[in-house]
Amino acid sequence: IQPWVKPKHTCRACLLWLFYPPFKLSDMNLFYHPSEFSSPKKYHSSINSTYPVAESVKYCHSHIPEGKSFYFDHVHIVWDEQISLHQSAEWELSFVIKGSGTRVVGEQKEEFTSGEIVFLPPHVPHCWYFNKEDHDEEGKIENITIIFPMQLLTDMAANFPETRSIISKIIGYKQALSFVGKTLATLQQALKEMLPMNDMMRLAMLMNVFSVIAESEEMDVVGCRVKQDPAFSKIHEISRFVVHNYQRKISLDEVAKYIGMSRSSFCSFYKKEKGKSFFTSLNEYRIECSCLMLKETKLTVAEICFAVGFDDVPHYNRTFKKQKGQTPKDYRGRYLG
Repeated sequence: IQPWVKPKHTCRACLLWLFYPPFKLSDMNLFYHPSEFSSPKKYHSSINSTYPVAESVKYCHSHIPEGKSFYFDHVHIVWDEQISLHQSAEWELSFVIKGSGTRVVGEQKEEFTSGEIVFLPPHVPHCWYFNKEDHDEEGKIENITIIFPMQLLTDMAANFPETRSIISKIIGYKQALSFVGKTLATLQQALKEMLPMNDMMRLAMLMNVFSVIAESEEMDVVGCRVKQDPAFSKIHEISRFVVHNYQRKISLDEVAKYIGMSRSSFCSFYKKEKGKSFFTSLNEYRIECSCLMLKETKLTVAEICFAVGFDDVPHYNRTFKKQKGQTPKDYRGRYLG
């Protein structure tokens, strides 16, 4: 069982970007997975030998149609029609109407559920990994994404003096934000109301959305631009490996080889950078994933145990209780009750 899949976004230009998920080049009848290669470098080299554009595709260029100042994207698709970690020069406002899973924004990795709205400034890497088990009656996930360039903000401020204080605050956001409380409810309603609107009405509503965001304090930081240093790059590669492989048994030798280090060097490096062992981090992530599945699916505790990579139910129960202070059964009961 592999419940966590490719992340949310519809820009096909960044299909081969940095995250290296399993993907299919249908016209070439090829299928690649990172576990088939001993290192990210060898994996990337193999892809480039067949598909040379992969090396240069690091940014997702969001196509805004000619004659439009922003792009309103509403998708209702099966969970495996998404793509991976990417960044762009545009701003994004993303609303998950239906779906849950793991969200990666910059250096932060967190669980998400239906209803969340995230506001992303330019150049912040991001992706959403959706839970295979959480979908609507058609077996699909659903989300709305609004993409707009910096020029939209500067043009508004230049032409409409009334917007300048709001736009100035919007432009000042350098971190990705999620919303809570009344602000979240207001934004959810506004974005849903935009679905049947024409372009002019959507633009007017988008200006209102900017005002709501700028005037709110009901928000949490969920990510920022990544640091560009060798240590972070290695940690990021390790995180990618975990996200794609945590559902199965992982050995230290395997992950060390993947990242290009000896086993002892890898253990020392990881402990120094993260302050904990690799397996401690791995099991913490597995437990967080299982929490989401306990809340969002009807799978049994045993099924969830094996789905997130544990091979022994008693061990899973002990690890869960140590991390959460209660058993998986009690956790599910408290949430549902």
